[in-house]
Amino acid sequence: MQKSGRALILVGALLASSLTLMPSPGLSAPSTKHSAAMAIELSGNSIADIAEAAAPAVVNLEMIRKIPLSSMPGGNMLKSFPGMEFFYNGKKVSPDQGDESGNGGADSGPFQEKRDTASGFIIRADGYILTNAHAVKDQDVIKVTLNDKRVFEAKVVGVDYFSDLAVVKIDCKDKELPCLEMGSSSNLRPGEFVVAIGSPLGYDHTVTLGIISAVGRTVTDVNGNINFIQTDAAINPGNSGGPLLNLKGEVIGVNTAIRRDAQNIGFSIPVDMARTVSTELIAHGGIARPWLGVMMKEVDDVTAKGLGVPSGTKGVLIAGFVQGSPGAAGGLKLNDVIVKIDGKDMLSPKEVKECVQGHKVGDNLSFMVLRNNSSQAISVSVGTYPNPAGKH
Repeated sequence: MQKSGRALILVGALLASSLTLMPSPGLSAPSTKHSAAMAIELSGNSIADIAEAAAPAVVNLEMIRKIPLSSMPGGNMLKSFPGMEFFYNGKKVSPDQGDESGNGGADSGPFQEKRDTASGFIIRADGYILTNAHAVKDQDVIKVTLNDKRVFEAKVVGVDYFSDLAVVKIDCKDKELPCLEMGSSSNLRPGEFVVAIGSPLGYDHTVTLGIISAVGRTVTDVNGNINFIQTDAAINPGNSGGPLLNLKGEVIGVNTAIRRDAQNIGFSIPVDMARTVSTELIAHGGIARPWLGVMMKEVDDVTAKGLGVPSGTKGVLIAGFVQGSPGAAGGLKLNDVIVKIDGKDMLSPKEVKECVQGHKVGDNLSFMVLRNNSSQAISVSVGTYPNPAGKH
């Protein structure tokens, strides 16, 4: 799912045969805390060993969405010529072409299949697979291909658009499918080696090597709800939902997006979030997340002057509302300046977001806002982040 022209949701490094990481001449020796990490030796086959061990648990996803030709320009003309054959984008279609169940005629109508690929990995031996929500959204058929080339049709267990994570399940007679072990993303450091595995552009089980370029990266073009892991391990469209591994072969992230105007700037959802979300999705099929649905901007001197409020005013400007916003329903208005919530000063949109996320759906928040240069107290009930029912 493309969020803007700058970032693209995802539907190497040269390594000598032996490399030892040691401090450069003239630099002080590494601290005891980091000396073990600095002394990691990558043998000629270590990355291959990691990839080989992980491969059986990494899967390729093929999504099929059926688009009625009647929704396309000139599509209704097909119904006027029953029994005749037509071609659309080089593929033969017919007015009698039925739906997946074999029902034909005018009601079902002809359709064009749109196919996309993505990645995922098995998290439970009984067939539960973690991937991205944007990859499986609104798909009619999801096919999962294992490393041994067996193909299964998957069902969506649950989606969480807030984190862009989803769980799908395959029914396999083999109830002991190989799983990837989840590590931790809490203590990651820029410069650590990582391995990405997935199906970029349909090339399944492609392995790339890189490093963690940054942690805690906010990318509002992609998903402002997540503090991403940034990596330079090469990932491309189709890597969506694939694992980012450390040198122990543990999952530390779920590959999700790239900067389309750059080379090897990719983003992964931290595994600590993925672990919590996948557990909730398997148990409940969704997650009720607190939400206000307001678009915010930090108040600076220029903004304050434009609003006609005193210079030096601190707070967060409400710059807009999402459709169905609980904030708007609760009485907040455009150009309100949020000064306090529950008596605590609010100095940035991040602080407002963290305050809301620290509450439960249905809780009441006490806002103090500046409106038309006067203070007003407003009570707002926390809503639920929209997770459209039936949308995958």
